[in-house]
Amino acid sequence: MLLDAMSCLERFAQAARTHIDLSVRVKHASPAYVEVRNRFSERLTEHVTCSSDGDFVTSWGYRLGTVDDIDQAAARLAYLLAALPAGR
Repeated sequence: MLLDAMSCLERFAQAARTHIDLSVRVKHASPAYVEVRNRFSERLTEHVTCSSDGDFVTSWGYRLGTVDDIDQAAARLAYLLAALPAGR
């Protein structure tokens, strides 16, 4: 099955936006990625891509999770960037 990486990244970005301390932007580059940063620190920034296998991977090669559990992958990144979840 061929994944639509852009769709997966859009969904990842939406999940990451539920964390109130994160600023999230989808970048339509080659390859496409999501730029996520902690609003309170310019140094806490990460670029996340989606592999053809459905893995969300940071720019330094850390596997956050898969398209099967996007919320968990986004939560893992939020934890790494010291962000808090939004109140629901």
